Amino acid sequence: MVNLKLDPWIEGYLGYLGEVRRLTPATVKDIRCTLKRVSAAMSVIRPETPLWKARLEDFLKWMEKERGERRSAASMAKDLSHVRGLLDYAWRSGRADRNVLDGFQLMDGGQKKAPSVLTIEEARRLVKSCPRGNRAERRDRAMILVLYGCGLRTKELCRLDVGDLDAERRELTVRHGKGDKPRQVPVMEGLWTELMAYLGERGWKRGALFRTAAMRRRISAKDVGEVVSAAARRAGLEGKVTAKTLRHSFATHLMDRGVKLEVISALMGHSGPAETGVYLHALSGRKEAAVVRLGGFEKEDKQ
Repeated sequence: MVNLKLDPWIEGYLGYLGEVRRLTPATVKDIRCTLKRVSAAMSVIRPETPLWKARLEDFLKWMEKERGERRSAASMAKDLSHVRGLLDYAWRSGRADRNVLDGFQLMDGGQKKAPSVLTIEEARRLVKSCPRGNRAERRDRAMILVLYGCGLRTKELCRLDVGDLDAERRELTVRHGKGDKPRQVPVMEGLWTELMAYLGERGWKRGALFRTAAMRRRISAKDVGEVVSAAARRAGLEGKVTAKTLRHSFATHLMDRGVKLEVISALMGHSGPAETGVYLHALSGRKEAAVVRLGGFEKEDKQ
């Protein structure tokens, strides 16, 4: 047992786990032991820095130390989960501006499969498979373009409103992302043009950006799934292609083009960017340049 007095705020977090989350005393004790051990390691790696303010590279050094002491992958994964829980609580309570371990997983145990993504050529085929023959087809095409071109989650797409589009800045605001933290996502030129044409045809009616074909209600996750599946079949893409596939492809294709991980993380609305964790509003021009790099997949589809 590490004889280290925990920060009072961490003690408050442990109290929350027992009193509000109703975790068993044994589980809270286990988490306490983990946080004591990690705090002791961090007092050497990053002295006089609260655990929730440590950087990703600090935790990587801690994990390397744990590997050197021959801790099992399962034990390390459990410890990582305990620390991630604390960092997530700190982020949600406003004590930290990010959770640097959000989405981070150890690969040793092979417990996490690599995300399914499309190649650039497959993404082009998917877009080309979406016709513009009628209003419903143009709506479906716009949905595919926004999913891939902006990296949105299905829920985020469904909850977009016309008022979330900023014509002056040519960006959209995601108001209902993870943790209900809004973010702004720049929109590439070709996609913006199609969105404006789609809205003009609708008469710029306010409310939901995407509605059912009869325009009676906001689209649902089921509607999105059907649109993506139909487009994938038309494109002749093998395997299951979902809205999440398009989101993963957005991130992967940006990464392939050299866009930094913290920029991608901000664009996707992650609570814990891989490196510095800067928010989108702090990227000053870099976010627009990042999305421009992704542009071009729609150019070959000009009619």
